[in-house]
Amino acid sequence: MPSFDFVDHFRRFPEVEEPDLMAIDGTDRFMLDEAPLIHGDALRHPGAVTVVDDQFGVLTLGVIALHGASEVRVLQDSLVGERALAANAGTFGRGGFQHPQNDEEAFEDARLVLFRLPKSLDRLDEIARAVARFAAPDVVLLAGGRTKYMTLSQNDVLRRSFGDVTASRGRHRSRLLVATDPLRAAANRASITDPWPRRVFSDELGFTVAAHGGVFAGTALDQGTRVLLDVADEAVPGARDVVDLGCGSGVIATAVARRRHGVHVVATDVATSAVTSARLTADLAGVGDRVTTVRSDAGDELDDESADLVLCNPPFHDETAVTTDVAVEMFRHAATVLRPGGELWVVWNSHLRYRPILERLVGPTRQVTRTPKFTVTASTRR
Repeated sequence: MPSFDFVDHFRRFPEVEEPDLMAIDGTDRFMLDEAPLIHGDALRHPGAVTVVDDQFGVLTLGVIALHGASEVRVLQDSLVGERALAANAGTFGRGGFQHPQNDEEAFEDARLVLFRLPKSLDRLDEIARAVARFAAPDVVLLAGGRTKYMTLSQNDVLRRSFGDVTASRGRHRSRLLVATDPLRAAANRASITDPWPRRVFSDELGFTVAAHGGVFAGTALDQGTRVLLDVADEAVPGARDVVDLGCGSGVIATAVARRRHGVHVVATDVATSAVTSARLTADLAGVGDRVTTVRSDAGDELDDESADLVLCNPPFHDETAVTTDVAVEMFRHAATVLRPGGELWVVWNSHLRYRPILERLVGPTRQVTRTPKFTVTASTRR
């Protein structure tokens, strides 16, 4: 049994005070324990291990420190996860990993893939298909999750790409799914049909929405986004520089660019899958020349006083935990991105009562519209 003295000192980055959020849990320990039993030979060969969406670096640095893996490839969707891995690696003086630029680089000839089961079945499907398409024939996909959040649908999704999927016994309220025998075209991997990113034309929006697996709302029009777009034409009519903060698939950014022919829109999100989706959505709609995509954490990579208008439909979940911390950080950064007198227009579930927070962080806030479920407010930067 490996010693966990090393990983016991892992920290969350950024640190969020929520009881359900921790840097390492029983699922991480279970996966690190089982990895050498599942495919110990892969751990002994440089570049044979890939870790996907390692939230705080526990799995990556664990297989390196505890099992001697080297040249580990880490595919991180979230910029926060990427920064957390770097911070924890610096704390412990650990290296031995690299960040590939795409799925092919991440999974080419990989023999062991470690993946915390995501909330999104679409994200699971996209990753599983990529592993089956590019990895070595003897690859093992080891996916772990908290038992209370696992469903039989996850097994079904994995079976679309793997010939054999088995579930472990429970341990520390966690289970593992072990997927082997990747299904691929024997003669030509490139011939495998890949439905990602999906592209769906929206009659309501008048353009095609593209979305990778796991992107908020996928190719659909979220109800909150619809409410915000219904009033967005009223927001700062003379705005030249607009930000779609937490852009997801890029619906808001693309809709604004189509409606306002003279504006430049920055679509920003913490996830690579989101900014890539937004880029494609804007391009397909013919406004790609006026939409710039930026990967940032709540807008922290955007220039100060660079926008006249910020539009935002913030999340209120971090994985399975309910938290408003992400939204608060988005409001905080929006205040610095806005020019004096610029406005932040936000749609939010009315029970969250964001108005006092917006007043404090941004400036005077008024209600624009309210439906039975959603409220849209406009906050003017002081």
